Amino acid sequence: METSERHIAVCGIDCTVCPLRTADTDPESAHKLVGWFRSEGWLGEGEGVSQLMEKGPYCRGCREDRTIHWSAECWILRCCVDEKGLKFCYQCDLFPCDRLTEWAGQSPGYTEALNRLHRMKRGIV
Repeated sequence: METSERHIAVCGIDCTVCPLRTADTDPESAHKLVGWFRSEGWLGEGEGVSQLMEKGPYCRGCREDRTIHWSAECWILRCCVDEKGLKFCYQCDLFPCDRLTEWAGQSPGYTEALNRLHRMKRGIV
C-alpha cells in the first residue's frame, strides 16, 4: 500500500485498517469491535453489532469531523493540530517532546507510532 493511501494519525498511529475507521462499511471490522467493546464492559454479553453501531464507534481520522472522532479530546491532537497548527507531531520544534516519549512507552503500538514519526521526519515511510 502506498504511503499516500495510508491514514496516519498526527501521533504516528497507522489508522489504515483500524476497525473504528472502517466499522460502518466493513462488517468484519464491526465484529472485531464487538469483542473489544464487550471486554471493556461497553457492551453487554447479549449485545452485538446493532447495539455497537448505535453507540457510533466511528473515526475518520485526526483531520476529519471531530464530532465522530474516537478520541476528539486527545491531548496529542489538541497540542499538534489545535494549538500548533501542524499536521504531524514530527513537525514540531520540540519533537519528540517528553510527553510524547512518555506516551510512546505505554504500549508497543504507541512505540511503533513514535518510530513511524521519526521515519517520517527523515523522509523514510
